[in-house]
Amino acid sequence: MAGFFEQICNLNPNADNYLFLVTDGPRIGEKVLISNGRRVFISCEDGFFASHELPENPENGLHEIDGCTVYSEHIGNEKKVVICGAGHVAVAIEKLALMIGCGVTVIDDRPEFARKAREAGDARVICAPFEQALSEISGDSDTYFVIVTRGHQWDIECLRAILAKPYGYIGLMGSKRRVAIVKDMLEKEGTKRALLDSVHMPIGLKIGAETPEEIAVSVIAEIIDVKNRQEQKIGYPSEITNAIFGLHRTAVVPGKNVLATIIRRRGSAPRKAGTKMLIRSDGSLIGTIGGGCVEAEIIAKARRMIQTDLLAPVVMHVDLTAEAAANEGEVCGGTVDVFLEEAGAEI
Repeated sequence: MAGFFEQICNLNPNADNYLFLVTDGPRIGEKVLISNGRRVFISCEDGFFASHELPENPENGLHEIDGCTVYSEHIGNEKKVVICGAGHVAVAIEKLALMIGCGVTVIDDRPEFARKAREAGDARVICAPFEQALSEISGDSDTYFVIVTRGHQWDIECLRAILAKPYGYIGLMGSKRRVAIVKDMLEKEGTKRALLDSVHMPIGLKIGAETPEEIAVSVIAEIIDVKNRQEQKIGYPSEITNAIFGLHRTAVVPGKNVLATIIRRRGSAPRKAGTKMLIRSDGSLIGTIGGGCVEAEIIAKARRMIQTDLLAPVVMHVDLTAEAAANEGEVCGGTVDVFLEEAGAEI
């Protein structure tokens, strides 16, 4: 059977995927992956999960199963923003989407504009006709499509292709007249009006935006709003899975690394359960579980685990009361429980 992180990378993005993890007792660290009700990975064939029934569609967090504490999470995918067009507004959106941690793809058929998008940040840039490029993108509920092309004929081409895919959001930039033309032409082709009306067009929150940067803020704000209204799934960020398993082999860091996952949050601690950070054997970090004292304690513990080669899974409880938070200059208080486990490259 393939290793855990390989299975994470290979999960069907449109399936219902769940992780269950034992967090205490002699079976601590045992885990199982369920995809559409089917077990696709189990860490111990004769362990806890081989002999216990699991709840269906559990809430993210901790559960008691037969006297054992089990953490579960509904696994989502990396949030992805696909930008059709690479003009001034598109490049501003690209920069902000990268800033909030999304994987970004920019599409434009003009080489000079594609070049500017490549120079703007670490996005995937496809220089090809829109229809051809969009055929390479499967889409899922965590994909947010932004259409900011140079004319309504390309808007129509993009929207036609995108509406045939799974998606979490579609937004189209344009004047009321341009939006009306796009809707009318696609409706004449047979696209249902209700589906067209569900597209965010004109794109962005109404904040009186004028400059490309202001428009980008309104677009990203709208995407954040839509994202946070949807069912909250928890993901394994691609930079973490790449570093551990290595979809891009050059990203793999040899040696032993520690993955930290928040499994419980109480009070006003800054990050929710499921937030992950990788502490690598070369001393570097990927991701954050909130910064400040909480993160510093977790990093110190993980580095001790690596240095002493004591990598058995452990739960670390960090209590940051309001008074302690104030003393450390933190905005938030509360407590978190963090699960620390070895995460070595599976190659």
